[in-house]
Amino acid sequence: MKKKAVVVGGGFGGLSSAALLARDGWSVTLLEKLDSLGGRARHWKSGGYTFDLGPSWYLMPEVFERYFSLFGKERKDYFNLLPLDPYYKVFFGNDETASLSPRKEENIALFESFESGGGEALSRYMEQATYKYEVAMKEFLYKDYKHLGEFFNKRIMTEGLRLGIFKKLDKFVGSYVEDRRARQILEYAMVFLGTNPVEAPAIYSIMSHVDLNLGVFFPNDGMAGAAQGFVKLCQEMGVTLVTGEEVVEIETKAGKAMGVKTSKGYYEADVVVSGADYHHMDREVLHDNESQYSDRYWENRVVAPSMFIAYLGIDRKLKNLEHHNLYFAENWHAHFDTIFKDPAWPENPCFYLSCISKTDPKSAPEGGENVFLLVPVAPALDDSDEQREAYLAHVLEHVKEVTGEDLTKDVAVKRIYTHRDFIEDYHAFKGTALGLSHTLMQTAIFRPSNRSKKIKNLFYTGQYTHPGVGVPMVLIASEIVAQEIQKSYGP
Repeated sequence: MKKKAVVVGGGFGGLSSAALLARDGWSVTLLEKLDSLGGRARHWKSGGYTFDLGPSWYLMPEVFERYFSLFGKERKDYFNLLPLDPYYKVFFGNDETASLSPRKEENIALFESFESGGGEALSRYMEQATYKYEVAMKEFLYKDYKHLGEFFNKRIMTEGLRLGIFKKLDKFVGSYVEDRRARQILEYAMVFLGTNPVEAPAIYSIMSHVDLNLGVFFPNDGMAGAAQGFVKLCQEMGVTLVTGEEVVEIETKAGKAMGVKTSKGYYEADVVVSGADYHHMDREVLHDNESQYSDRYWENRVVAPSMFIAYLGIDRKLKNLEHHNLYFAENWHAHFDTIFKDPAWPENPCFYLSCISKTDPKSAPEGGENVFLLVPVAPALDDSDEQREAYLAHVLEHVKEVTGEDLTKDVAVKRIYTHRDFIEDYHAFKGTALGLSHTLMQTAIFRPSNRSKKIKNLFYTGQYTHPGVGVPMVLIASEIVAQEIQKSYGP
């Protein structure tokens, strides 16, 4: 008889860990509370439009390739990729725009146009970003940290300054370039790691290598299509996939999980892996004496932003937009302050616009555009219907002023998705879209543990654990936890 593993959550974390456990000889059952799989990476269809509900950037392709190679398989057998050109377009206000390209010489010329010497500065910056990325991939990201000594090891202590562990990203970038446009391009990705660039460790300059060197891609059916590739892999590996059942209790005995109780049934388990919201599992599903972290611990965490999202089906073509579009306010620190210092709905928000119909015509009816509008906002804000509609009207006026595109006209489909949707669908802590921010004290060993200290056969994967936020990081987390389970319980 095979040992039984129960995986909670059908997002990238749950799916990727379930497939690995099945590969390693476990009888695996995956439980998902929603009626479809993919977690945040699901499709929503309406009026002939197909929207990606969640993740929209496909980055770090080698992580996906490595993951499928663990099964002796190739990613292309599960979903196809389209390279984007340009990678993305940036709006700076006052009718000024810039496009970032797969061609290094064009990006160098762009930075030189920002300031004298900017092109050479970009080259030097990218050299150090590449070095950090290679070191991180080889020595840090795929490693499990159990105690401080494993994190503050000889490599960290001898090369810590070069890696930028103890510096802040904003100041570090400023030592290379002064122009605010150049700095924003090199720092913007911190938003998608849930972090203020002023507080992010400088090691995250690796993100510039991720998008400008490794490239930006689009799965042929969007990120939700990529998630379905992981569903297919799970099916091939023999994972039992159960939807529409919410986990309500982990049954334990003498510090060991015996099984998982759902809204509809019970599943015996020799090991349990949670890819669900960590706070929800720790503080709301487990009994008080089994929680690993106190309410005080969670209240003292720096929680990553929530997202104010509008899905818009526009019944006309939008000439001013590319596939990925970003707006950076001249004083973007004011926006970050409304997220991390004085929570409020930002008045002059930076925003992200995705228009995937530029790459994937089938995502919208002929002649239409598929628009995903996102504003990073503080978690735990008031989220009434009146607030949603008022803020959307405010943001759309802002978008019109910045991009010249009026998204209040020819609207065939509209849906707003924000705090309470993240809570309802994913039990997201304070409505966060991402989990915990990547500050120094919430990096590696300082992130929530991937193994419970109270229930010895309960493990965690997903964006809360090391290495952190983002689909590639979640795949790495699942690989780490699968290895840990095999060490402890495998044949």
